[in-house]
Amino acid sequence: MKVQINPIRTFQNLGKVSLLAGSIISLGLSGMAQAETFRIGITQNNVGVDSYQTTYEQAFEDAAEEADNVDVVVLDAGGDVARQISQVRNLIQQQVDVIIIWPTDGQAVVPAINGARNAGIPVVVTNSNIAEAGQPLIASFSGPNNIQQGAYAAEMMCNQLGGEGNIVQITGQPGYTTAIERQKGFEDRLPEVCPDVKILDTQPGDWNRAKAQRTMEDFLTRYDNIDGVYAADDNMGVGALNAAKSEDRAGEIIFIGATNFAVGYEAMARGEYHGSVYQSPAEDARNALNIAIAVAQGKEVDKMSYFDTPKITQENMDEFEKPVF
Repeated sequence: MKVQINPIRTFQNLGKVSLLAGSIISLGLSGMAQAETFRIGITQNNVGVDSYQTTYEQAFEDAAEEADNVDVVVLDAGGDVARQISQVRNLIQQQVDVIIIWPTDGQAVVPAINGARNAGIPVVVTNSNIAEAGQPLIASFSGPNNIQQGAYAAEMMCNQLGGEGNIVQITGQPGYTTAIERQKGFEDRLPEVCPDVKILDTQPGDWNRAKAQRTMEDFLTRYDNIDGVYAADDNMGVGALNAAKSEDRAGEIIFIGATNFAVGYEAMARGEYHGSVYQSPAEDARNALNIAIAVAQGKEVDKMSYFDTPKITQENMDEFEKPVF
């Protein structure tokens, strides 16, 4: 298989463009005659911001390399919504068959998605959903059920606290749909299962471990009675854990996250971290590709194409492989 790569990436990981000749998994069509080749473009959020997105990109490209009926154009917005909108327009001009978008901003990208729809190009949103106003414009959402993940975290927190206590919450990037949904799932479910658990404070960690550590340091200064921390991903959760360890308070606090990172898995194995949600970036990427090819083939797909993200705790972590991100 011929592979063409156009390496355009600054030291800030902005504007990456990779053109791969390949295709995704044939979805059971290997026994048929020569399959039609489709062209699928993806514009990602910000590949360099965390290891989950980096692993997702590699898995996406690996799946494309292994397939034989799809050409893919892989773009990265570098966290810049204006760049992502420009990339969607570029993919429209290239007349791809399907556009996959990992939105940098769930609201701001809606007009660009509408532009693709007007051009007759279906859009699959991956990983983090777009605003409700854009839902009628897309063919499918492929990714985790983030509201359910937040609910799972609330259930684990309740169980670990024994039904009562005071907690703080570190959310993801403000305005980012995943952050909004995980917070909603957690805050809606917590009073249902644990009405005697109180959220003392909520602050954003922007998916950044160092910022989450600083946020937790501030929480520890202001509150003497923190029994638990919910972080919207393990990268931030471990940042909070590190802050508590530096103040010799980690042993008195329950740490619950979402999207189990390798560092969270390791902290769980040490008995320092208490629960998370297992989410595979490779499965995330493959699911998006499979949905996109099905859409290109004119098949009916679920509007919300979720993949499974089960609870992981110290008690059942041996059932799961350590994440590679």
